[in-house]
Amino acid sequence: MKRARFTEEQIIAVLREHEAEAKTADLARKHGISEATIYDWKAKFGGMDVSEAKRLRALEEENTKLKTLLAEQMLDAAALRERLFKKMLGPAAKRAAVEHLQAFMSLSERRACSIVGADRKMVRYHSSSPPDVALRGRLRELAYERRRFGYRRLLVLLRREGEPSGRIYRLYREEALTVPKRRARRKAEGTRAPILVKARPNARWSLDFVHHRFANGRRFRILNIVDDIAKECLGTIPDTSMSGRRVARELTAIAERRGKPGMIVSDHSTEFTCNAVLAWCKDAAIYWHFNAPGKPMQNDFVESFNGRMRDELLNETLFFELDARAKIANWVIDYNLQRPHSSLRYLTPAAYAAHLTATDHRLRNPDQLRRSSVAPPAPLGVQNPETLTATG
Repeated sequence: MKRARFTEEQIIAVLREHEAEAKTADLARKHGISEATIYDWKAKFGGMDVSEAKRLRALEEENTKLKTLLAEQMLDAAALRERLFKKMLGPAAKRAAVEHLQAFMSLSERRACSIVGADRKMVRYHSSSPPDVALRGRLRELAYERRRFGYRRLLVLLRREGEPSGRIYRLYREEALTVPKRRARRKAEGTRAPILVKARPNARWSLDFVHHRFANGRRFRILNIVDDIAKECLGTIPDTSMSGRRVARELTAIAERRGKPGMIVSDHSTEFTCNAVLAWCKDAAIYWHFNAPGKPMQNDFVESFNGRMRDELLNETLFFELDARAKIANWVIDYNLQRPHSSLRYLTPAAYAAHLTATDHRLRNPDQLRRSSVAPPAPLGVQNPETLTATG
């Protein structure tokens, strides 16, 4: 605040001289002020003593401070209203909020940081890490090519290409490549006895149908056959209609190519409960287990595969009647040979099936087992082939 030229004592003394009938012009000339100043002093301090004048000055200073504080509070409230509906959960958001308040409300950096609750060092920080242009571009290409893959599977694909960087997750978040997912709340109802199977290929197969539509609106179905232990897709048969005899023929072809399963699990669809399938089971000496009615999660392996197929293929592809089989077959090849599976420690189903087969062969030949090196650890939820695993 600018220091006053005259104190209250001096002003009161001048007014006392004026009250003693001294002429205004003479007082103005004597003290080096204008006559208007004397009249202003008289209007403000007339009839007061020194203590009352000091009290008035103190009240004016306090009033000025209160006005300043009120103006600052109103400015802060306006700044908060400006950012009311904008989230400020990270450094980037807070940095943007500070820049916005500085640009549109002409606030200083210190004031804007105090309103937002940001550190000035954080606002002034500039990253010194390399831009990773090539890695970002390759990450975007993989994410756009496989739009339903999360960062873990994208990381596996980049590792296969020889990328040693540990910044994949940060770049994944900065490029906003997160896959939105809806997770329904599921409640367990009742109990059921688990099915014990050996941890080896062909220990158990699961069957189920998936329904979809062509581009012209015509419906078709896909019969999915999955190896529950190796998580490998053994067959996908799309068609507009399918009978029990067709199901039996497809199972016979897969069994001749891969070997008979120890068990087959499915629901109570008419294609699986018809006489043709029951006769095939009897002739092939294969046990067929049906889920409890209204319990699709008892067949959880193929249900999980159906969800991946719908999420990554059916919802992302436009099917025409002539190219549907080729597109589905190409996706199955990619699923078995290229796509990393999270429950297999991000191995592919085909690679894990080969590992299980080799392990089973070594266990059947103890001499070879003693000569071989220690096998890599099995994925989560899978034990050695000689043990029993509870599934279903």
